Amino acid sequence: MDSKRRGRPLKQRGLRPTDAELEILKVLWRRGPSTVREVHEELTKSRSLVYTSVLKTMQTMASKGMLERDEDDRAHVYRSVLPAAETRKALIDDVLDRVFGGSAAELLLSVLPNRRTSASELARIREVLDKHDKPRK
Repeated sequence: MDSKRRGRPLKQRGLRPTDAELEILKVLWRRGPSTVREVHEELTKSRSLVYTSVLKTMQTMASKGMLERDEDDRAHVYRSVLPAAETRKALIDDVLDRVFGGSAAELLLSVLPNRRTSASELARIREVLDKHDKPRK
């Protein structure tokens, strides 16, 4: 991917991972640089996938600039170009805008009553709300 695109936010780069691409990104974020075989093995722990489908998706992701491929070894190693935090933020912002009209309150009010939320998760949410509520200097 060219350096001009890399420094821009995900939305400006025109990169919005599909569900399949997001699954692959999650594996790469968790494992770090990996071969197609390693990604395929990880993904097939939860469902059946054809190796060539994973290969083609990863090749497409590389051509879109989502992944970089190291071709030094016989088995090409792929790594994510998209940072996990930036990608999550862009996807959440997209849902927030498209579904909730940009309202974080509407998002939380929709999610919390419909999902089991542990005491520790609620404590983390309260902590973030408390920090957000403090006057800024």
